[in-house]
Amino acid sequence: MMAVADLRRIDLSLALLLATTAACPLLTACGDNGGGSASASESATAITGVTGATNTPTTEAPTSGDSATASSSGPGGSDSATGSDTGSLTTDGGPKLDVGVDGDTTTGPPVEGCRKVDFLFVIDNSGSMSDEQQNLINSFPSFIQTIQDQLKEAQDYHIMVVDTDAYVFGGCELICPLFFNTCPMALGQYECGVTKPELCEDVIGAGVIHPKGTEASNKDCNFTSQARYMDVSEPDLGATFACAAKVGTGSTDDPEKPMEAMVAAVAPKGKATDCNLGFLRSDAILVVTFITDEDDNPGDGSLGTVDGWKASLIAAKKGDETALVVLGLFGDGDDPNGICPPFDPDNSSGAEPSPRLRQFVNSFGERGVAGSVCADSYKEFFQEAVAIIDTTCDGFVPPPM
Repeated sequence: MMAVADLRRIDLSLALLLATTAACPLLTACGDNGGGSASASESATAITGVTGATNTPTTEAPTSGDSATASSSGPGGSDSATGSDTGSLTTDGGPKLDVGVDGDTTTGPPVEGCRKVDFLFVIDNSGSMSDEQQNLINSFPSFIQTIQDQLKEAQDYHIMVVDTDAYVFGGCELICPLFFNTCPMALGQYECGVTKPELCEDVIGAGVIHPKGTEASNKDCNFTSQARYMDVSEPDLGATFACAAKVGTGSTDDPEKPMEAMVAAVAPKGKATDCNLGFLRSDAILVVTFITDEDDNPGDGSLGTVDGWKASLIAAKKGDETALVVLGLFGDGDDPNGICPPFDPDNSSGAEPSPRLRQFVNSFGERGVAGSVCADSYKEFFQEAVAIIDTTCDGFVPPPM
């Protein structure tokens, strides 16, 4: 049974409540101090979304200053996102909610569709590839423009070029005694017994930033990314790609090894991985384009098999084959409808039939596109590829970060 003192305390509390209500019918006005701001308890109610809250949380689309910033933490592109919104306020004074792309919250299942594309170009730099390199350079602007036009959500690119040898001047020391202690293909850029390769310049699979030797651009391409790949910050992507893709025809390090270079460029560890830090991102699809006029032949000293090359690419995307597109421009003499004449390296004409490279591209099914390296233009080839890239991008589900 309740004591008399307890009953008196309850009566007193009720009286005080009635008096307060009569003096201040609107609770939000009490304690206003003239500024009209909501109380702390009401702000908390607005954040949690409880019905009857006086403030509505602002979930505006992130601007460049609000969006989460992705930073590569090392080889393989294991990215971490840091939200710069934490603790900031909305225009009505309430805490700003952390939102993701297109207003999606950072929690919940990943949204289907890619926002990023990593492009890897593997370009043969042997003596017969001058016209083919120029053809690729001429076709690139329309290719990347179509990508920008059709892949509306994927506007974050990394573009890296690798050549097909470890070091363009790698054979010079053998050549020097034959040419009065000079290396002619080096165009005066190599001094026998003295010149040492620049950082990462003698690593197969490392991104090319300063092509050297015969018919190369022979200049530092000066990427704005300050890395061994180009990105969307490049003010003139076409011109910069032309600089990097003109890898030249002066390779002294035979034979060319396009598949070995490709595998090294995306490997989880190794010298090339250290050089290419930040290129490969786990939340991007990977588009590999290789161009060569010779098959990747084990008899020439190239390492690996078709199955092994494919497994290496899939491993680079953490087992997700659907995150890959492979484009190959090579000799089509083994195709009944091929257009390449017989290979004549002395006259830089034709191309060697490439059954192993064709098998490799075909192993990716609809995400593999083969074209003739002997075509007058590669624009049609790349236009076909854009549709495949677009479909691959639409179906991509980024892995949990």
